[in-house]
Amino acid sequence: MGKVTGFKEYDRELPNKIAPAERLENYNEFVQEYEPEKLNQQAARCMNCGIPFCHSGCPLGNVIPEFNDAVYQGKWEEAYLILSSTNNFPEFTGRICPAPCEAACVLGINKPAVAIEEIERHIIEIAFSKGFVKPNATLQRSGKNVAVIGSGPAGLAAAAQMNKAGHTVTVYERDDRPGGLLRYGIPDFKLEKSVIDRRLDVMEQEGIKFVCNTEIGVKDDMKAFIDQHDAVIMAAGSTIPRNLTIPGRDFKGIHFAMDFLKQQNKDVSNSAIPGERILATGKDVVVIGGGDTGSDCVGTSNRQHANTVKQFELMVQPPAQRNENMPWPTYPMLLKTTSSHEEGCERFWGINTKEFLGDEKGDLRAILVSDVSWELDSLGRPVKFNEVEGSEREIPCQLILLAMGFLHPQHQGLVQNTGLELDARGNVKAVEGQYQTNIQKVFAAGDMRRGQSLVVWAISEGREAARKADEFLMGRTSLPSKDRINEYVSL
Repeated sequence: MGKVTGFKEYDRELPNKIAPAERLENYNEFVQEYEPEKLNQQAARCMNCGIPFCHSGCPLGNVIPEFNDAVYQGKWEEAYLILSSTNNFPEFTGRICPAPCEAACVLGINKPAVAIEEIERHIIEIAFSKGFVKPNATLQRSGKNVAVIGSGPAGLAAAAQMNKAGHTVTVYERDDRPGGLLRYGIPDFKLEKSVIDRRLDVMEQEGIKFVCNTEIGVKDDMKAFIDQHDAVIMAAGSTIPRNLTIPGRDFKGIHFAMDFLKQQNKDVSNSAIPGERILATGKDVVVIGGGDTGSDCVGTSNRQHANTVKQFELMVQPPAQRNENMPWPTYPMLLKTTSSHEEGCERFWGINTKEFLGDEKGDLRAILVSDVSWELDSLGRPVKFNEVEGSEREIPCQLILLAMGFLHPQHQGLVQNTGLELDARGNVKAVEGQYQTNIQKVFAAGDMRRGQSLVVWAISEGREAARKADEFLMGRTSLPSKDRINEYVSL
């Protein structure tokens, strides 16, 4: 390693952020860059540990100590080549990944972990600025045609890998622009859409074709569609949101989180917004769901100048530090305070929503809630909740955003018309480790197969599905597996 004592000499520091009052006036990214000296110091904190658990913590198997060392040495092209050998889109994960690699960092045993996510973001941004990111021309085509359905992170990763293997790839997207969740699910203040467009431009120059405004499986003869291609990779995501079917659900003012976020992203992109606009402006907003999507709703509501913003979570408040039930290097379920929370939000844990209350016009006016206490098992996991007697009360609100996660992919249309088998959770069933569905030429990847998960997992799924599809087409594959961690370009 570049500096074996770096972890002793430097503390973890994250880049500065634009102050909340200023950043709430727009939808731009607000996390600033490290000064060169600070970036060098943060890379120097990476230890020369005997077993780098960060490898296994990362779903992509990123070769983290090596790219940290290259950053410390100022070898930017080497750092980029190492990083991009396992991750097609570090500009995405460097912005929106919860960094399971950092949870597994050996330094995290008794000190704050290495700032791996930020170092990753800096590597790819420096690589773009220095011209290292270039379209890779495929020297010889295989003659095989591959369709990828869905242009979210799993679909994009699958397309990139299949194109790299020499196949002719067409990506189909039902929305007006490619990107899936990245474009219309993640707010611009976390991921500006110019970052996506920059990558799509590279992919198009590499020969990948994108067909938008096309929802495969609705009007198509799916047998004929599959027959026209040598392989089809399904990566349409997990898009059916979890509902809250309690009394008053039909009152006006109750919406799914993704409908709200998608409208705002379309507005920022100057795209047409069909239907009635969902706005938080001047309203008392309650976000039901304590995850990242809920946090995105908080940040968007504040930028729309909501009157108040509250976020509800049924579960107990998680601890701020690891405890005996969350030993290193397991991924800890800790209290997470996001930049959106810092901008203004009242958070509630252990609160149950019992009824939506409306006025005589049918508009939402309040929500009826009660506090709950949880019974825990021997590992500290909540198993059953009980209502706290006398805690029932009304909380005024005019907008409810349901951010309680997703159940499974949309079955109507693509899944049903293709005849894909489903697993017990309603996801597309595929042979474990093979990504192949009950239809020989059809593979499934990402949230559509795995269920709702992280962007980094979606990229990993897309890469692995592409590897298996390439093996199916050619009888062998040269695409790398995440299990072969040390397969990166040596300079």
